[in-house]
Amino acid sequence: MEMVQGNMLLAYALIAVITLVVLIAKFKMNPFIVLIVVSVILGAAVGMPMDTIVKSYEKGVGGALGHIALVVGLGTMFGKMMAESGAAERIANTLIGAFGQKNVHWAMMVVALIVGLPVFFEVGFVLLIPIAFNVAKRTGTNMILVGIPMVAGLSVVHGLIPPHPAALYAVTAYNADIGRTIVYALIVGIPTAIIAGPLFARLISKFVFPSPDNPLLAQFVEKDSTRDLPGLGITLATILLPVVLMLLGSWADIFFTPKTFANDFLRLIGNSVIALLIAALVSFYTFGKARGFNREAILKFTTESLAPIAGITLIVGAGAGFGQILKDSGISNAIVGIATSAHLSPLVLGWFVAALIRVATGSATVAMITACGIVAPIVSSVAGTRPELMVLATGAGSLILSHVNDGGFWLVKEYFNMTVTETFKTWTVCETLISVLGLLFTLALSLVV
Repeated sequence: MEMVQGNMLLAYALIAVITLVVLIAKFKMNPFIVLIVVSVILGAAVGMPMDTIVKSYEKGVGGALGHIALVVGLGTMFGKMMAESGAAERIANTLIGAFGQKNVHWAMMVVALIVGLPVFFEVGFVLLIPIAFNVAKRTGTNMILVGIPMVAGLSVVHGLIPPHPAALYAVTAYNADIGRTIVYALIVGIPTAIIAGPLFARLISKFVFPSPDNPLLAQFVEKDSTRDLPGLGITLATILLPVVLMLLGSWADIFFTPKTFANDFLRLIGNSVIALLIAALVSFYTFGKARGFNREAILKFTTESLAPIAGITLIVGAGAGFGQILKDSGISNAIVGIATSAHLSPLVLGWFVAALIRVATGSATVAMITACGIVAPIVSSVAGTRPELMVLATGAGSLILSHVNDGGFWLVKEYFNMTVTETFKTWTVCETLISVLGLLFTLALSLVV
């Protein structure tokens, strides 16, 4: 069978994406299974040799998980230590005290931006939701006003800022500098979080009022909040440690001559895996032993933390495999060719492709990783495109239009005790604002850097 060429490749790709949406959203099928099945069928349909389809898919899965599985595991252990020690609660209580009760929505955004740095969105959400419940109850505030800034902060960090796995993968795929990526991500992410978080929450909280009869709220508020918490200084130092190490690694050439031991050492500890490993080991003392936990307790926490991430890790790998099929089948080159001939901005292309995959799979992580596989070749073919900005544009696209095929959609709905319609009005609009604003700010930044 001859390979399909030209526009037909794009037609098959579009059919594959629509099929993903229908099977996952309409028929509620498991994304991991659906991604594998659609990938294999797509490869066969466009004429890839039968003996190369599975090899291509495995290459994509292995390439992604070889790095991401390590980052996910270490980051999740780190987050678990934050939860058990009360470190996240310490940050939240301190900032709420500093901001005042009338500005708790601003405080929750700042808390989420800080706490969200080392953890997945879902982990950060679970860490902070008890605090959000307590703040809403104590101040008599609508849960929407407190909760939306929290999820906006977590989502911005999740989609745009390393050391999150998808952002790290994008840094590698686009051959971007991680230090500059972090700096640019903060420049783009902070105003995006402000608009989609506190400002949007202030508006939408006037129209959406979740049912006060929330069993989860009662459960968390009744918990004892008098426990001794770790100090703010040691908490911030531990949480920001991996980011600082990665920045030092990125700037190694500034401090030491390349190829020297000192330079190589900085690059080693600045590697995302090693930085998170060091941070996790440090947290075993600062959030573990120093808080009175023995070795058995720390072992129990870290072991328990790994079980819930198995599904996330597999879906990430499956998405990367789908991206590899798109690449090896020639679909990526077809898209690149059209974009090049149409003089379409690579930043807009990265955002748009990630947005399509996000709507199809429901996963921001899968969307970003898959889009990188499709769009990365264009970076080298278009002069003047900063790879760091490609990371941000792709990340912004991966956050758009969260709906019923996104686990985060249901997480927010259930915890906030909202109806599906209320969740669309709040969470879905918030995510879409982040996506569009992220692209606009990235385009603006591209004019000055």
